[in-house]
Amino acid sequence: MTQASTTSYYCPMHVDVRQSAPGTCTKCGMPLVPEGARFGLLRHMLGNPLHLVMMGLVMVVIMAAAMMLMR
Repeated sequence: MTQASTTSYYCPMHVDVRQSAPGTCTKCGMPLVPEGARFGLLRHMLGNPLHLVMMGLVMVVIMAAAMMLMR
């Protein structure tokens, strides 16, 4: 039995979406990652530039709010 046949693939954002073969998430369309893959969420985020932009905007808003609270 090969490792590919025993590997389960999942969506880092929707852990209930699992398949026995590589593919895409049925909820968001992002690529599924192998079970136990390190940095699965990061790979998911890098798969869509919009996710990166949104993550950057959230970080800027959080930093701005923290700076305002420090005044």
